[in-house]
Amino acid sequence: MNEFANRRLYIIVFFVLTCVVILGRLFYIQVIDSDYKRIAAQNVMRYEIQYPARGLIYDRNGVLLVDNQTVYDIVVIPRELAAFDTAMLSQALDVPPEQIQATLTAIKSKAKKTAAYQPALLRRQVSPEAFALLQEKWFKFPGFYAQARSIRSYPRSVAGNLIGYIGEADSSSIAADPFYTQGSYIGKIGIESFYEKALRGKRGVSIYARDVYNRVTSSYANGRFDTTALPGDNLVCSIDVGLQEYGERLMQNKVGSIVAIEPATGEILTLVSTPNFDPALFIDAHRVAERSALSANPMKPLFNRAVMAQYPPGSIFKCLNALAALQEETVSEKTTHTCSGGYAFGRRFVGCHRHFSPVNLTQSLQVSCNAYYCHVFRSIIDKYSSPQDGFNVWRRHIESFGIGQRLGSDIPNELRGILPTAATYDRMHGAGRWKSLSIISLAIGQGELGVTPLHMANVAATIANRGFYYTPHIVKSARGKRPDTSFLAPHATTIDRRHFDPVVQGMYLAVHSEFGGTARIAKIPGVELCGKTGTAQNPHGEDHSVFICFAPKDKPLIAVAVYVENGGAGAKWAAPTASLIVEKYLKKTISRAWLEEYVAGGNLIQQNATQ
Repeated sequence: MNEFANRRLYIIVFFVLTCVVILGRLFYIQVIDSDYKRIAAQNVMRYEIQYPARGLIYDRNGVLLVDNQTVYDIVVIPRELAAFDTAMLSQALDVPPEQIQATLTAIKSKAKKTAAYQPALLRRQVSPEAFALLQEKWFKFPGFYAQARSIRSYPRSVAGNLIGYIGEADSSSIAADPFYTQGSYIGKIGIESFYEKALRGKRGVSIYARDVYNRVTSSYANGRFDTTALPGDNLVCSIDVGLQEYGERLMQNKVGSIVAIEPATGEILTLVSTPNFDPALFIDAHRVAERSALSANPMKPLFNRAVMAQYPPGSIFKCLNALAALQEETVSEKTTHTCSGGYAFGRRFVGCHRHFSPVNLTQSLQVSCNAYYCHVFRSIIDKYSSPQDGFNVWRRHIESFGIGQRLGSDIPNELRGILPTAATYDRMHGAGRWKSLSIISLAIGQGELGVTPLHMANVAATIANRGFYYTPHIVKSARGKRPDTSFLAPHATTIDRRHFDPVVQGMYLAVHSEFGGTARIAKIPGVELCGKTGTAQNPHGEDHSVFICFAPKDKPLIAVAVYVENGGAGAKWAAPTASLIVEKYLKKTISRAWLEEYVAGGNLIQQNATQ
């Protein structure tokens, strides 16, 4: 009897537990889990996303750089499809009939596995003109709907790498942020990427009720639950679009970069990276072949050389070595050294070009003497008890100019460059087995150094300010307010202000002295331009042409860095290019038409391809 009683108890417990599990599952499905509720709601309601217009982008003078235009995505609801005139739709959308049929077949096949009421894309980015023709015949296409959306347009095809472009959000972006859904656009590079959250605005939604036949009958709850799309913030850039266009014209058929900064604010006036690209290529969904060709281009037009290319700075680095030595009191502006065609040590030799000798510190920058800076560099390193200690002191001074670190600009993918450490040389030569002569190439901006053109322009701005800089940045304001207060804070170097005067004078003489100045070609009538040439050694071909400058000498308004790959001596291409940029910005006109014609007409890409 007890045995049957136990069995009965087990059966009752089993059924009770089963009921608890079932009831718990039902409670979870109906109360906690929203998936089933969402699916049920989608059966009786249709949600139409209202995409916001992205914020507009203006230059510093209020010129519109990036605008919006309305286009229409044609979508279908598989369950609502009925017979329609394929030829008429094909003509309206400018799509072959067989392509429409193939797309619809794929949509219907997918709908069997998911929900047939889900909208599916048939044709993307139909122009307003084409949609207007189609709209007259809309009643003939049951199950087809138009989704209006805003895409970018570019009144001026300029500054592709700077402005960036937008494209469809990928799966990782969609997973990371609920704002994005399949088909949403997101900033990919440049300003469009860095200021994505400010530009994108806020999405809205319109909800419509369906009847038992799945037909839209009315706005759900009289629109009580609809939300309005809010446009993104408008941005005002620091760049001068006229200067940007001029810089791109000068750099056509060349590989390199121009960066110009306003020293008093850190605002970037122009940022050119060539070869460039038209950002409209990435907006038009129907220009796939052109985008593919752009990506496959060996000249890498999508690579922003201004912030991503790391080059040896060459002789422009002598300005920093002079300042470090002045601060360490291992030289003064009166210190002189002789140059007999270079600097010899043992079996090694650092060559130099012909110039008058001996030279003092100011003259050493005027004529760009390599031998002088070998002495200067060694004086810093050898001042201390060990080369490692001396090197660390030198490095601290150089690093204070932003070298070897990201400057913190609002340009995505900015690289930190390369500034070696003592550990670098311990690995190369062995701990305690290297000295100043082992790393003498740093004296003239070669060796284990890498800086971006943005770093170079920032160095020019720092010297122009006599010892401090503001973080270089592109955007002046968003909705009338500064987007980042960190851009307002000055960054001081380790060099006392008084030490900059002889360096500035040396840069002035490099341009204005008729006796040995290496940058005389950069002289602008009526402008006190201070500059320094550089010729960066390139083991893979022609040397790179480098130049930094600022003007006027006192109360400077612009600082510029130009880097022309395979351009040879700094005075050959970089110096005249920078000089024209300065003149264009300060005087609005060009007085040296011959120089403009020479620079704009130079084709280094073709020249290097034939060598």
